[in-house]
Amino acid sequence: MASSNISWGIEVGAHAIKALKLENAGEMLNVLDFAVIPHPKPLSAPDTNPADVLRVSLGTLASQYDLSRASIAVSVPGHSSFARFAKLPPVEPKKVPDIVKFEAVQQIPFPLEQVEWDYQTFVSPDSPDVEVGIFAITRERIMERLGMFQEIGLVPDHVTLSPIAAYNALAYDLQFTEKTPGTVILDVGTTATDLVVAEAGRVWVRTFPIGGHQFTEALVNQFKLGYPKAEKLKREAQDSKHARHIFQAMRPVFTDLAQDVQRSIGYYQSLHRDANLVRLIGVGSTFHLPGLRKYLKQQLSMEVYRIEEFKRLKFEAKGQHADARAKEFADSSLNLATAYGLALQGLGLNAIKANLMPVSVMRESMWKRKTKWFGLAAGLAVAASAAMFIRPFLDSSAVAGTAPAPLINSTISKASQLKKAAEEAGVVGTAAADNRVANMMLLLEGRGIIPRIVDDLGLMMGSADQRLAPWVADPARSSSPKSAGLPPAYTVRTFNTEYLPPSAAAEEAPAEEAPQDDGGGRGGRFQSGGEGRGRGGGGGRGGGANEPFPDKQRVKVTMTVSTTAPDAQRFIIDTLQRWLKDNAVRPGVPYRIHVNDKPWTFIEQKEAAEATAAVGQPPAGGGGGGGRGEVIEEGGGRGGRGFAGRGGDGGGPPESGGRQPVGAADVDKFAPLAPPPSPYEPGTKMTTFRVEWLVVIEPEVKPEGEAAGREGGAK
Repeated sequence: MASSNISWGIEVGAHAIKALKLENAGEMLNVLDFAVIPHPKPLSAPDTNPADVLRVSLGTLASQYDLSRASIAVSVPGHSSFARFAKLPPVEPKKVPDIVKFEAVQQIPFPLEQVEWDYQTFVSPDSPDVEVGIFAITRERIMERLGMFQEIGLVPDHVTLSPIAAYNALAYDLQFTEKTPGTVILDVGTTATDLVVAEAGRVWVRTFPIGGHQFTEALVNQFKLGYPKAEKLKREAQDSKHARHIFQAMRPVFTDLAQDVQRSIGYYQSLHRDANLVRLIGVGSTFHLPGLRKYLKQQLSMEVYRIEEFKRLKFEAKGQHADARAKEFADSSLNLATAYGLALQGLGLNAIKANLMPVSVMRESMWKRKTKWFGLAAGLAVAASAAMFIRPFLDSSAVAGTAPAPLINSTISKASQLKKAAEEAGVVGTAAADNRVANMMLLLEGRGIIPRIVDDLGLMMGSADQRLAPWVADPARSSSPKSAGLPPAYTVRTFNTEYLPPSAAAEEAPAEEAPQDDGGGRGGRFQSGGEGRGRGGGGGRGGGANEPFPDKQRVKVTMTVSTTAPDAQRFIIDTLQRWLKDNAVRPGVPYRIHVNDKPWTFIEQKEAAEATAAVGQPPAGGGGGGGRGEVIEEGGGRGGRGFAGRGGDGGGPPESGGRQPVGAADVDKFAPLAPPPSPYEPGTKMTTFRVEWLVVIEPEVKPEGEAAGREGGAK
């Protein structure tokens, strides 16, 4: 099993294989081993079969270094893979994978079933935009590369792009943060150059086909040399007496490289106008060319640095060649950046987590690693089973052969006599549980729920008031749009709450003990119209069987509201219904709001002037709440205390046994006052709705995603 504490990062380059073995030791990482194995011939050289050359180099790596008991991470070149970047529209976090998949279909020039791909999102602290990087490689190319590793008995755990690995190395070693100055990482390889922009929490990658091979080709064409001699001349150019002529021959390639870097940086800055790129860090053996840093600094007008050593790696060479080995590691630092980033991915310390390893190959590898343990596990299971069987058998035989003491027999006999006497006296047996006291205690525990529900009403109405002005001002909804002097979005006619205990407790209560109130019952009703008394035609105790969340305490909320907003049904959907669903679960609120797909019911529509005369009047039958069950507006029963003060005695109509009130209504009957002027324009319609929702009381409010999942499951 690969160790999660030790990792090999292996970069298969066009000139050599670079590998680095790291151990996670806390603040610093220990370098356990490293390797730089040049290919017999560069892969870019003419008349070279890259597959044959790679097999030789990989065989050398596997035979000279211990690659076991460590996680393995390898890279694929940037020019043989894809890196695309896009801004995502503002969506919920749970919908990001679907949006990214849509972007991948647009950005990757192959069908998704023919590629291995992964992505990473980037968020800038000063911008609300979310950007995504999509990384992919065709399945044919990745399987070809993995096949070469399998030939030497090696199955990697991670595969990523070379430019991503180089970025991970510098981001970890230089400890990049969101405040790190805008940095360009330039990895000039043998056949291509990877350019990575790291700025304000964002990463952007581009690869273009200029590298060390083009410098060598320039010398081949200028001096008519063979490729190996030109490569050697390039590497020894600084110490050559013909240095001036060598650099003169390579000058066009210098110019092409600088222009491609300038174009890449310019394109990035056109996408991010606020970008401030102040430095360039070079990696790769081509940066050993004298004059390259100075030339790029002049052309780009920014500071240009070259990696000389790694700050967060510790290498302690041992043995008689320790000094030479330490010097070799220091000289190789410029070429080991990609391998460094790959080893970090194996340790789980990488900033960008993209992994292009095919899932099918990973699954097959895991099974092969575990197969050798199956036989041992089976043998241990057989031995343990035998031990568990034999020991109880021996103990049982020993106990069976021993005669019980007389005291045990007499104690068992006495216990049987006492049990029989208790049963005859009716002391033991099955008794019905009475949970009424427990339910009353639950009411005390939730005494702060109703004030919170009332506060929700205020928040709901305030949100609707803010939505009314733009709604009315929309010519598509209103024939006479206006946005000033508007009345409140809704007039609350009634607002009732009814407590519902857990149904299991209600079912256990004896039916004959349920209080009856001539069809009304005493309800936990809370009404805004005041307090009414009397007995009337409200529904009896019912419902509950089909109520959602039957195992929890609930409060059923019913209110009647009127509105003059145009297109009233759409308005109530856009305001009250949306508010209830958007605020179903909130941090710090000890309940969730459960609503149906359509929590409102249309009641009536009439002229606003006519409806205004009834504002403030209690509904027919008084303000009392009915019993538990369906809300009956004419219901009797004892109601709760309302917002508008204490009302008079109410009740049902005369035929239901209610008592008619005596008071201000009689005075209005004999000496009516002129109706107040209506604040509404003639022809304005007032629509009345009934809105219902369920408050499900929970001691602990769950996270929003989990809560939504649970509620969806309950529905």
